[in-house]
Parts: sequence; structure tokens; C-alpha cells
Amino acid sequence: MKTLNKIWIYRFISLGILFFLFSCGNDEDTSPSDEAIDADGNKYETVTIGNQVWMAENLKTTKLNDGTEIPNVPENTPWSSLETPGLCWYNNNETQNKDVYGALYNWHTIASGKLCPAGWHVPSSDEWEVLYDYLGDSAASKLKETGNTHWLIENKDATNGTGFTARPGGYRVPNTGFQQKGYYGYWWSSTSDPNNIDRVYGREMNAQSRDGSEVVYNRNYGMSVRCLKN
Repeated sequence: MKTLNKIWIYRFISLGILFFLFSCGNDEDTSPSDEAIDADGNKYETVTIGNQVWMAENLKTTKLNDGTEIPNVPENTPWSSLETPGLCWYNNNETQNKDVYGALYNWHTIASGKLCPAGWHVPSSDEWEVLYDYLGDSAASKLKETGNTHWLIENKDATNGTGFTARPGGYRVPNTGFQQKGYYGYWWSSTSDPNNIDRVYGREMNAQSRDGSEVVYNRNYGMSVRCLKN
């Protein structure tokens, strides 16, 4: 009887060890809570800055997070009169620009509330301000990618100390076309001007700026998007 009791004790302990190891293995296989995957299946690097978690890359999805296609609108005249979501690639060159700079979206796409992956959103003007307040002086220098691979003129004081890796993807101006790639980066917020519903707040950085500026643009501009974790 004593021998049988020892056998059962050993079996019980062994089962407990196996259960513990299996549980640990499952924990390791769990996807990180900060993982961002868009409706096209693109995975994005993320970075924690203060209490915020940001994508460390510009968004490049061609679908809303419910699977709806976002029309690619290459011609200037249709783009300028859009009242629905639209995207484009700088100079209409997806191959050259998609993975480096992401897509340029009009604000109707942001206003859909479905552009970012589930669990993420386009930051408000106030949430951009939280980022800048946390970084303090020379905030843009801490956000900009270093070197001149993408910034085409002297990239003043850039350190990219946050890992945000801001790049100069330029923008699309209604009725005019693509401008400022290599010199400026422009990012939408989700906040419209309370005095003019056709205008929306955003952020810009240039190679010479230590601090990025808040700007207001027409909703039919095409600009980059960084998503913020909910």
C-alpha cells in the first residue's frame, strides 16, 4: 500500500509540473498586447512614450478595419472633390513609397472612425499635445529619424530618442498635387476646427524643426497617419 501511495504521489507531482510548464508555454505564445495589425495584415512596430503607445511607422492599410476597401484616387480633380474616404501614395508610386512612408489619407477616412486597427485610433489634437508635453523641449528632435537617408537636407538635432522614427512623407494638396517629400512630414489628428468643419488639426515636422507645429489643413489634403493605442 505504501508503494502504491508513493506512485500516486509521484504521478500527481508530475502532472502538476506538466500543467505548470504548459501554462508557461501558453503565456509565451500569447501575442503582445501592443501588437498592431491592420485589415491588410500589415504588422507595425510600436513604441511606448510616457503613458502612450504609438505605432512607430506610418499607416499603410488599404482597408478600413471592417474590411471595406479605401479607394485609391490618383487624379487630382476627383481627389479634391471627395466627400468620402480616399487614399493615395506619394506621386502615385506605391512600390517606392508604401513601406517607407505609408499611405496619404484624406480626413474623410479618419472621420470614418474605422481607419486604425481594432484597439487603436487616430490621435486627437489633445493626445498629440500630451506626447509633446511629455517630451518637453526639442520634442520633434526626439521623434525624427536620424540621418539623411529620407530627410534630404540637414536634419537638425534629430536623435530619434523615442523610437518614433518620423519621416518626411510629404503631403497631397487639393488641386495641386504632391509636395514636400524629403522635407516635411504631416500627420492628421481626429480633431476638426470648431469654427470651420472643413478644416482639421494636424502636426508637421521639417528637417530644421526641433519642435513640431500644430497646423490646420483642409480635410481634402492627403496626409500621413500614426495610430495610438486605446
